[in-house]
Amino acid sequence: MQRRDKLNYYLDIADAARERSTCLRRTYGAIIVKNDEILASGYNGAPRGRCNCVDLGVCHREELRIPSGERYELCRSVHAEANAIISAARRDMIGADMYLVGRDAKTGQYLTDTTSCSMCRRLIINAGIARVIARLGEDDIRVTDVADWVRMDDTVVS
Repeated sequence: MQRRDKLNYYLDIADAARERSTCLRRTYGAIIVKNDEILASGYNGAPRGRCNCVDLGVCHREELRIPSGERYELCRSVHAEANAIISAARRDMIGADMYLVGRDAKTGQYLTDTTSCSMCRRLIINAGIARVIARLGEDDIRVTDVADWVRMDDTVVS
């Protein structure tokens, strides 16, 4: 018997969390792990008590033909990363890793561009998370040092 390596083990768990996603465009799952212990999980979906896009049968951003990665304020969902961070205490997240998996909601294919949006990057930075490990395909993983996001400040406009 061959054991699953730890990176893929945790990415598989993030993928399982993703199965709870209620987005009609892209489904994401995230888990936060520190010292080999899962602290929190999250998936993208509407705030508690509000209708989800799958329940409404419509994605307003799709109706408006908004490209992926733009105008997040028009989305009903709270992102997977934000939901995971909301569920954990900052003191526990300092130095932790976040595992992130995204899939196309229609095809189920892995998203080869899986990364956190600029708003979630800010949350991840402030939570004290050290690395984000993203699955980009069956056998493709990207490990990002969060300190790089601090150094390459994407919110500064020249």
